[in-house]
Amino acid sequence: MSEKSKDILLDVRHLQVYFPIRRGLMKKIVGHVHAVEDVSFSVRRKEVFALVGESGCGKSTTGSAILRLIEPTGGQVYFNGDDLSALSEEEMRLKRRDMQFIFQNPYSSLNPRMNVWKLLSEPLKVHFQLPPEELRARVENMLQLIGMTPDQLERYPHQFSGGQKQRISIARALITHPSFVVADEPVSALDVSIQAQILNLMMELQQEMELSLIFISHDLNVVRHISNSVGVMYLGSIMEMGDTEEVYRHPAHPYTQALLSAVPSHDPTHKQRHIVLEGDVPNPAAPPSGCPFHTRCGRCTGECKERKPELKEIAPNHYAACHHAGEA
Repeated sequence: MSEKSKDILLDVRHLQVYFPIRRGLMKKIVGHVHAVEDVSFSVRRKEVFALVGESGCGKSTTGSAILRLIEPTGGQVYFNGDDLSALSEEEMRLKRRDMQFIFQNPYSSLNPRMNVWKLLSEPLKVHFQLPPEELRARVENMLQLIGMTPDQLERYPHQFSGGQKQRISIARALITHPSFVVADEPVSALDVSIQAQILNLMMELQQEMELSLIFISHDLNVVRHISNSVGVMYLGSIMEMGDTEEVYRHPAHPYTQALLSAVPSHDPTHKQRHIVLEGDVPNPAAPPSGCPFHTRCGRCTGECKERKPELKEIAPNHYAACHHAGEA
């Protein structure tokens, strides 16, 4: 195995997720929603890889399919060299102690009938057999890492603020000391004043625990702040991918350029041309032929309508799926 291969913790290859459309009394399948279409990328050890794009582009579905919370329709996901799709339910359960998920909304992801002690001790009881003293010590240590105190262990979720709930959600995901975490828009349900605190906490924990992280978001400013690499998704496909600063400084795909043009500048003297996308996102149950973005692209040609572009390397570690990548 090469040194480069050893550095890769997660390898996603041609991932597909289709949801059946059923109609009639017999619930006959009449079509499929193409939620994720041929997505491939890799995540290195200790790296933060971000997935960005408009709502409904397939980011969250991709994250869920990687951990088999949703069963993929096709493709392979390799974690530490193991093909997750080939594992049995019991083997996958054991693997999940090393792979965790932070959900978007702590108001619905935390069981209101469980206090903090039960919420944090349950993953340890499921995955490990620890003596009571060590169990208590690990729970209290994790509470301290997220900025909370042991005297809050007997409280229930409704007794906490939104930011505190999300801290508990983060602690629950990290209590088993995983090496890989999917964070599905972990700050979008929080007040703006709290978002920076949670992001800084996640960055500190990611570095301290040496985590590999998939960070899913539609906030491009947040993504630039937290990630090493980024993949831009549209209609279930990755349009552009590469090192975060490279993609932000030199966006090659028209969709990426449009997204970045909508990000407000912190410099009041900076004049930025906004690219307005015409039309709506196509129906994923009937995706267009050729390039998924051609129905809204100002540089569309006949080739774009007929042939889907491949994700090609246009610069070192910078990929774009566009027949006219890099054109101004």
